Amino acid sequence: MNMSDAERIATTLESINYTPASTEKEADLIVVVSCSVRQSAIDRIHGKIRNWNLRKTKEPLVTVLTGCVLDEDRLAFKKVFDLVFDIENLAQLPAMLADKTAEAEKEIENYFKIIPRYTSAFQAFVPIMTGCNNFCSYCAVPYVRGREYSRPHTEIIAEVRTLLKNGYKEITLLGQNVNSYGNDNPKEITFPELVQLVNDESDDFWLRYITSHPKDMSDELIKKFIQASKLTDYLHLPLQSGSNEILKKMNRHYIYEHYKKLIEKVRAEKPDIAISTDIIVGFPGETNEQFMHTVRAFEEIKYDMAYISQYSPRSGTAAAKLEDDVPKPEKKHREKVLTDILAKTALKHNKKYLDKEVTILADRYQKGVLFGRSGSFKLVAVKTEPRDLIGKFVKVKITDANAWALTGEMA
Repeated sequence: MNMSDAERIATTLESINYTPASTEKEADLIVVVSCSVRQSAIDRIHGKIRNWNLRKTKEPLVTVLTGCVLDEDRLAFKKVFDLVFDIENLAQLPAMLADKTAEAEKEIENYFKIIPRYTSAFQAFVPIMTGCNNFCSYCAVPYVRGREYSRPHTEIIAEVRTLLKNGYKEITLLGQNVNSYGNDNPKEITFPELVQLVNDESDDFWLRYITSHPKDMSDELIKKFIQASKLTDYLHLPLQSGSNEILKKMNRHYIYEHYKKLIEKVRAEKPDIAISTDIIVGFPGETNEQFMHTVRAFEEIKYDMAYISQYSPRSGTAAAKLEDDVPKPEKKHREKVLTDILAKTALKHNKKYLDKEVTILADRYQKGVLFGRSGSFKLVAVKTEPRDLIGKFVKVKITDANAWALTGEMA
């Protein structure tokens, strides 16, 4: 969501004659789109603002903060930023910049109507909803983004249609829990229906979505991996823990056995699909035995990729009331154990691509190497002479593989 927020902020700033700076040092206005989900992100902002405030003693600089900001963080940041505002009030940003001490009270309902300044000419994130109703015990999102609000599907389709007419090749539907799309409005369509509508807009693009929640991933949505031909062979489905006891403390509303059955259903529909997940290690009270359930899950599911984080308490969440009793070295050790398993399963998956031809969407060229992602979200590198290939689908024959990437030659 932060990338999508930033694109809409850029549009708003350009409407009042701001232009993008080439580097941070050249900027006289810096807008931070924050994420209070992890303490490490907040710590980085604190480090940055100290340097920016030192700059302000020598030259003009305005600093602004928005995004996911917990109340406790907001109070601290108000003391050091010139302006802190809710992202839903983005339409008021020009007025707020004119009076940097003011903070808008009225919520603007047309945040989604602000046309984003897309950072890519061929890949776009299209937000379909904001907020979250799940209240996972470790997560700050419901407190900083509010309850779920589904963007009207007519607006989503209109944005997608415009993007495709402008030659975009990859559309990612974005939400904190896309599976919940439409639940807040009985007159709205469901997420599987939205996927099909977007899919049918054009023949020459890839469709992705993030993020799904296991508790309400339906059979109807799973079948879209077959029925929606533009939907890529990739699913990101956060597990967070393999222990049912920890999942209950996390307020995740499912058990591991349910999650595993979902994966089996997905692979029955799409055997070669790539699957990634999110995991938190060292949640309060997580015993070694409970962690071993997550180890078992990694061994059974055999992920292509996993984003593993060490638990850090966020003030205002239910988990923050629990004792953060797993020592930092133990969290680091558990992260390494899972990463080692992941490296083995990811390598095994990636070796299946050897000597096969895959299509990638080329996204950058660096030092004689063309990079892109396959439909299954594999990073692919190809040594080639500079060509006009960025933003295009390219056929590549895979010649080498490691756990984290594939190497190939032009097919």
